[in-house]
Amino acid sequence: MDKAALVADITPPPPDWSGSIALARPQSRIVASAAILSYDLDETETISGQTVHARYHTTDTWLRRNGIWQIVAEQAPRYYEDPPVGRSETANYAGYSGVYALAPGTTRRVWIDGSALVSQRSNKGKELLLPEAGDIFFRKGVEGRFLFRRNAQGTVDALIDRRNNEDIVWRKTS
Repeated sequence: MDKAALVADITPPPPDWSGSIALARPQSRIVASAAILSYDLDETETISGQTVHARYHTTDTWLRRNGIWQIVAEQAPRYYEDPPVGRSETANYAGYSGVYALAPGTTRRVWIDGSALVSQRSNKGKELLLPEAGDIFFRKGVEGRFLFRRNAQGTVDALIDRRNNEDIVWRKTS
């Protein structure tokens, strides 16, 4: 987005919205005519009476040109946060259990361990699957979701590894 597009995109929020952004943990480095400023932004928004939070890590790059410091680039990715753990539908766990294949020799096994659902990819460690909603699960600290896909008969036939709205399908083999 260039400056004109940024300015055109700025509009006031609806009357029942409010918010604040607090700058935290700033660090700077200046070398010759370049300066890098890195900091966190802790955002709080109230939207129609509901409060939400977001955290960003921002890096600004400045150059000194003709005696004036000018910003030339900024990046502000959002920190990943796990969703709240949803209600566990443990009655469905038996239907999720089985082996799922991505390609020959690349499988993921899903099984019940006590009262939890776990998964293990071939040649990797086991991972706890935390329920988010219905047939949707997540792994602590890992972006993306696991969705158990049901066929027309209502049985699970695939495990979908959804990353940034892109799906990788693991087909159930047993």
